[in-house]
Amino acid sequence: MATAPEPRADLPALTGIRGVAAWFVVLYHVRLGAVSALPPPVVAVLSKGYLAVDLFFMLSGFVLWLNYAGRLRGGGIGEAATFLARRIARIWPLHVVMLAGAVAFVLATAAAGRPPSDHYPWGELPLHLALMQNWGLTSALSWNDPAWSISCEFAAYLLFPLLAVAADWRKLGTTALCAFLLLLAGALCAIMWAGSATSLGVDIPHFGLPRALIEFTMGTILCALWTQVREKPRALAGALGALAAFLTAWAAGVPETLAVPLAFAALLLVVALTAASPRNPLGWRPIHYLGEISYSTYLGHFLFFIAFKLAFVTDGTNVPLPLIGLFLVMMLAASMTLYHLVEKPAQRGLNRAFDRLLRKRRRGEPSPAGQ
Repeated sequence: MATAPEPRADLPALTGIRGVAAWFVVLYHVRLGAVSALPPPVVAVLSKGYLAVDLFFMLSGFVLWLNYAGRLRGGGIGEAATFLARRIARIWPLHVVMLAGAVAFVLATAAAGRPPSDHYPWGELPLHLALMQNWGLTSALSWNDPAWSISCEFAAYLLFPLLAVAADWRKLGTTALCAFLLLLAGALCAIMWAGSATSLGVDIPHFGLPRALIEFTMGTILCALWTQVREKPRALAGALGALAAFLTAWAAGVPETLAVPLAFAALLLVVALTAASPRNPLGWRPIHYLGEISYSTYLGHFLFFIAFKLAFVTDGTNVPLPLIGLFLVMMLAASMTLYHLVEKPAQRGLNRAFDRLLRKRRRGEPSPAGQ
């Protein structure tokens, strides 16, 4: 079948929705300290904030397929090396900085006479440094809890070049792509059902990796689907109808493990189809900026909230709303600082180092490690 031309690789609305999702995760963790101060319906909504991570996985697959699939199919091993180098430069430096902050925090509290809890196992630090801590090798989240998803993302990055070469979704029609989305969502539901899990947030050390890999793959299929239908006038109505149907099914009792991934697939398709609209609020510059700094927000908020409670709160389960507001403002400032002073400079520096190394290897020069 004929394939649609390659779409542009810049969809600001997708960056915007990443920012919204990151703050949903922040509020998910913060709610535990403000349950008594918030209305029950608000607490109920915020208690589903863990689902934003599923949106991250799918969004990542979408964006990487959009930007790299074609290059990987045509570039061979060299392009795969470049891709992996870019992804390591993107996620690893800030992860290490936050991990170092957690180590410093544990050492400081130990020096003050408070021995570290079991949440900070020294023996697992090598796994965290290698981004392997949530590959089924541990039994509980530890150190910087949100980094479990970065570990699973890294696994998806390692497999992505193989997926891009082996599965050229462009060759499939719209119906086949939708069928694959349903099949993968059903597979995830079956895997979790077999482990007696009815929620996507259950037993992350066990289910986190298959959850990430399946939803990441759904994102790649979704990108191919969008490429095919983005010019069709009824595509948006169909995506909105699918979103309403899956949300209704979830409310009616269809398992979260099936309904939510499908609802998120429909949601991302809606966002992508409306990305060019000037009225899309997700493309508004402040929301887009929240998306740009979202990785710093996501990776930093958990440890910052622990430190904030130690500094300002006497009862960590009953934080007054004004203090919650203060933390959110401070978290925004911290996200901006981490993004501009740590995340982006470190990413640029690592990319330059990787580029020099790759150029030397292509010229047949020995690398520093080989000297």
